[in-house]
Amino acid sequence: MRRGTLDDLAAFAAVARTCSFTRAAAELGLSPSALSHAVRGLEERLGVRLLARTTRSVAPTPAGERLVRSLAPALAEIECGLAALADWRGAPSGALRLTTFSSAARRVLDPALPRFLLDHPAVSVEVVIDDRLTDIVAARFDAGIRFGETVERDMVAVRLGPDLRTVVVGTPAYFAHHPRPETPADLETHNCVNYRLVGGGGLLPWEFTHKGQDMGQDVRMRVGGQLTVNDAVLAGAAVRAGAGLGYMLEDDVAADIAAGDLVQVLTDWCTPFPGYHLYHPSHQATPALRALIDAVRWVEA
Repeated sequence: MRRGTLDDLAAFAAVARTCSFTRAAAELGLSPSALSHAVRGLEERLGVRLLARTTRSVAPTPAGERLVRSLAPALAEIECGLAALADWRGAPSGALRLTTFSSAARRVLDPALPRFLLDHPAVSVEVVIDDRLTDIVAARFDAGIRFGETVERDMVAVRLGPDLRTVVVGTPAYFAHHPRPETPADLETHNCVNYRLVGGGGLLPWEFTHKGQDMGQDVRMRVGGQLTVNDAVLAGAAVRAGAGLGYMLEDDVAADIAAGDLVQVLTDWCTPFPGYHLYHPSHQATPALRALIDAVRWVEA
């Protein structure tokens, strides 16, 4: 391969991906004119036009699109190889992409991420909040943070904190006008605050496992009620105002229960489950990812 061709191929791939010489140049740290010259030289050497240019836009030609598809896996492997060299350097560096959901972001990342960024100025972090179970390999994430029970078995999982529990609560005023449910089936006669999953669009089911003599009896049910939201803070506010029963993380309402502002019901049906875990697809975590794991592990919620 001619010297400089690999750089020119990477330059072309950046332009094709961004459909802009200006954006690609900023990404690569080049001037737009230098980038244009590199791509034009590549076209001349290959003897085929790769980009269709107008005064307002730039886009890959059919030949360019085919080349982009061929280049993408190779360039990704080169990028991973270069990132792996960080193992030979002293301080963690590079970019990390994480996927998680709002509760984990609030409890795990909020307390630890600012300090991590200050301690590791050569590391940049992108966090995507999504309650869907994202395929982190296909979506090019370095890691995810989810409840332990939802992590795929082929992932490397690191426990970040203790087991958690979801509980059913309502205000004393609500129970002054409604009988306390004794079993999950009793919820059918109650006004329950539903949570709609932001990513998937479905309603979050209320799940129970009896810990008494019916140990192992699992119940997964849909509940009815006047209010459906896709924001946990709004759901909590409605429950605390007496608008209905809530299905909430125990840690989020422990102070309310202790103060008598909320009453917990169905206690024997609410059992612990594996708490927050950070997971990633490779046993060879980069120094940046290892540093992040150390920063967020065993965060006190």
